[in-house]
Amino acid sequence: MKRVRQFFSRYRSGLQRAGAVLLALAVWQGLAMGVGQQLLVPSPLSVVERLGGIWQEADFWGTVWFTFRKIVAGFLLGLGFGLGLGALAGRFPLFEILFRPWATMIKSIPVASFIIICLIWMSSSRLSIFISFLMVLPIVYTNVLQSIRSADRQLLEAVSIFRLSWPKRALYLWLPQLKPYLLSACTVSLGISWKAGIAAEIIGIPAGSIGRMFYDAKVYFNTVDLFAWTVIVVVISVLFEKGFLALSVSRRAMYLHHGSLRVWKNHAAADHPGAGTA
Repeated sequence: MKRVRQFFSRYRSGLQRAGAVLLALAVWQGLAMGVGQQLLVPSPLSVVERLGGIWQEADFWGTVWFTFRKIVAGFLLGLGFGLGLGALAGRFPLFEILFRPWATMIKSIPVASFIIICLIWMSSSRLSIFISFLMVLPIVYTNVLQSIRSADRQLLEAVSIFRLSWPKRALYLWLPQLKPYLLSACTVSLGISWKAGIAAEIIGIPAGSIGRMFYDAKVYFNTVDLFAWTVIVVVISVLFEKGFLALSVSRRAMYLHHGSLRVWKNHAAADHPGAGTA
């Protein structure tokens, strides 16, 4: 009995997640049995059977790779531009005032409107990149700007006293300050980039994309395929999110977050022996 309790105590989190998944599958199965029509609500078993065959199709991996690289490219572009523009806005208040209407507009306009407008300007094969980029940009920008505004004033004063170089300021002050805000932005924007990117493909219908598979399944009333591709998108999105965040939260980042003040004080004291007694 003691071993059983230890087992449940050790794996409680995993067992709870597994239980939640099983409950969701049970509800899904009950709904499918209640409706009684595969065209409206296919059963989990039929979707699993379709998944078992869909990945063996000749164009499956090419389709997944087409969509994956487009959406990931859009996410990384949004991340990079969001970091750069947020840093500029934090450094130059005039830039923040000038960019504020654009950030507000991007956050306010519905995704579908952006997709339709952008279809006038670019080919459908590039649409998911641009739409993912647009959705990620304001999220990262806002979080970076907020991290700069919430910087500890005492640390900023200490930086001025020790006269640290800009590389050391970035390494020992701004990176640890930015980390929690950036992780929060990435957590939110990763899911949004996949939703927006897939929506762009469904509307733009580029050949060889997951969005095209959704469109074809809808046109031919193939509900099982709709559910199967939905599961595929969810799995890819979750795996990419977990992998990206796992790479972001490294031991080096944790070290900077918890020990940055002590470390850069030591560096500064070594570079400027008289500064600490000023």
